[in-house]
Amino acid sequence: MIRDHYLDIGRITDNVDVLKIFKVIREHGGVARFVGGAVRNALAGEPVGDLDLSTDLSPDELAEACEDAGIRTMPVGLKTDTLGVAAGSMLLEISSLKKQQTDARGHKKIEFTDNWAEDASRRDLTVNAVYADENGNVFDYYNGIEDLEKGVIRFIGDANAKIREDCSRILRFFRFYSLYGKAPVDEKSLKACRENADGLKKLPAERIRDEFLKILLTDNAAAVLELMFANGILADQLSRQPFPDKLRKLVALERKYAFSPDPIRRLFVLARPDKTLAENIALRLKLTKKQKEHLVRLAENKCGAEKLNRPTAQKQNIYLFGKDFCLDCLLTEEAANVADNPELPRLIKEIRESVVPVFPLSGKDIIHAGITGNANIGAARDRLETLWFDSGFNLTRGELLKTLQETKKPV
Repeated sequence: MIRDHYLDIGRITDNVDVLKIFKVIREHGGVARFVGGAVRNALAGEPVGDLDLSTDLSPDELAEACEDAGIRTMPVGLKTDTLGVAAGSMLLEISSLKKQQTDARGHKKIEFTDNWAEDASRRDLTVNAVYADENGNVFDYYNGIEDLEKGVIRFIGDANAKIREDCSRILRFFRFYSLYGKAPVDEKSLKACRENADGLKKLPAERIRDEFLKILLTDNAAAVLELMFANGILADQLSRQPFPDKLRKLVALERKYAFSPDPIRRLFVLARPDKTLAENIALRLKLTKKQKEHLVRLAENKCGAEKLNRPTAQKQNIYLFGKDFCLDCLLTEEAANVADNPELPRLIKEIRESVVPVFPLSGKDIIHAGITGNANIGAARDRLETLWFDSGFNLTRGELLKTLQETKKPV
């Protein structure tokens, strides 16, 4: 359960302001430990993002300890068990240990505790219930280290009870399985997810969207989503039979050509929607405005390898849609094709190295030519930009100004 000096704490942080908090809490009779993702990622040799800490001090006791040390604190949102503690330029979220109690009426309530094992029992997965102190001592109450090493993802205790407390844990289970799973899926956990899948309908669409897109960003997204859909989990979000094989090919293409994973690009390949379906998926998942626009534009398919293989058309599409979108079109089209396009490496290289054309005239140039009024200035600019675009961006600034002057001459 306790592994002395097991972890190089530098893998989590070497920030002296953060480590000072441990001393402040210890001087007030308490204990602090890192917990959750920071410890899990450090153990897995992965980069550590947000730092979450737990302490056996109550929030009031923690606030008093920080006040005595001249450290600023503040409440964190609606959380009554968590205090924001300033550590230099960082704001750490430090939660007090909790346990779940059931009263005589069977109602569950949360109380503070000083028992670390009780706090660990409330967490969702074994790999997320590992703690570490500032000396690298690791506290593992549910065999999370061994599970992480073997790639086993499973719930702590009764999986059904865990999921009923918070149905988003179904999606978290599959996300962590996609990230860390090596062994066959834990059947008890899978069964509990399947039997409680209807609970996902009660979750806000935004929570489903966030977890779904996080799963899409993982390297094993295709296999894990296939497993989810086969067990009736989120299968109705896409409204049609998904294409995990196409997603698998896209992930391989991204890796081969050094593209950062993009959840909307991957969602499009998984669903292969037309414009109407793309809009429906965006509504169902409550995609952000930017995400929806990206998905719908891919569905409209105005830009593909055939156009991008012609020099002038390539420049025009890059000007209209941007380099990133053109590259997305190439990747999504290639992922859907059975045969590989031998021109793909060259096209990707050309688009990456291309320079986006810049229209050589400004509004001031048009005004200096004697055209006034916003509507007239805008119309003149649009007309000249169309001529320049249709010429393959070959018309020079001087030629455009000459054309502008000629259009002003009386007939």
